[in-house]
Amino acid sequence: MTRPRIACLGAGRMGRGIAVAYAYAGHRVTLVDLKARPGAGFADLAASARAEINAALDSLAAFGLMPREAAAAIAARVDVAPFEAAPEALPGAAIVFEGVPEIVAVKRALLAGASALMAPEAILASTTSTILVDALADAVVRPERFLNAHWLNPAYLVPLVELSPGARTDPAVTAALTASLEGIGKVPVACAARPGYIVPRIQALAMNEAARMVEEGVASAEDIDKAVRYGFGFRFAVLGLTEFIDWGGGDILHYASRYLAESLGDPRYAAPPIIARNMEAGRIGLRTGKGFLDYEGRDVVAYQRERLAAFAGLLAHFGLARPPVLGEEP
Repeated sequence: MTRPRIACLGAGRMGRGIAVAYAYAGHRVTLVDLKARPGAGFADLAASARAEINAALDSLAAFGLMPREAAAAIAARVDVAPFEAAPEALPGAAIVFEGVPEIVAVKRALLAGASALMAPEAILASTTSTILVDALADAVVRPERFLNAHWLNPAYLVPLVELSPGARTDPAVTAALTASLEGIGKVPVACAARPGYIVPRIQALAMNEAARMVEEGVASAEDIDKAVRYGFGFRFAVLGLTEFIDWGGGDILHYASRYLAESLGDPRYAAPPIIARNMEAGRIGLRTGKGFLDYEGRDVVAYQRERLAAFAGLLAHFGLARPPVLGEEP
């Protein structure tokens, strides 16, 4: 089976991570260096890229995700091309991921040049974490085949990829990139072109709040991180945030948020209007069969048991699963 060729514009950490993810899944990948490097500069860059790719594959083997003897064949699927080779490398790629520094002018210039070299049917995706797709699209030759694809580092390990199509992106292009990512074992989600996408927006709030609690003397940094690992992270590795609202009930969030906003004197804790609207409509969550998600017709007991089983599995992951104490009188 011949799989479509992938190209990455930029041979830095993001490009290397994407290259590992696609090469692992059987694709040929070309990492295109975007700097004209005199003398031995490109050879040094290529050696660095290959060393990082080999290290990532060694890690995957050490983690039991692949046989160690497969690493060389997977690494051989990745080519590192100099800046001057872009006119030969890009026309044969079905998908091109751009991963250069977060500077609008730099990205626009690069995307304009790259899109002019690509095949008309190819997909071009920026991996930007901050710049909206529509701020870049008018620099692209075929904006209908352009969108943002935000990977999370390390790209070869984290399953999620946030896809953000623009006003001119053809929905068929979003669907095709979604299928490609699912085909290599990723979990793509679609989000509107809004600052912060999904994960960075939630993450920024959580990280700032953690820093604020250290500043206020609420807890030590070590205990905050412990609370996140064994409480917040433990819980949300199994349940999504909106799903968890439904588990407890939107009304619980409403009253808890009001208490925090009043007692801490800060409106940032107030619930958004959608919580009150859902309450008025009877969309409380599991108790009413509907909340953010729809539970009508679902075996709720079986669903809850499945989620609880996943929590139990995490206890083993954290080394916290212990057998009961038997044979002793209280």
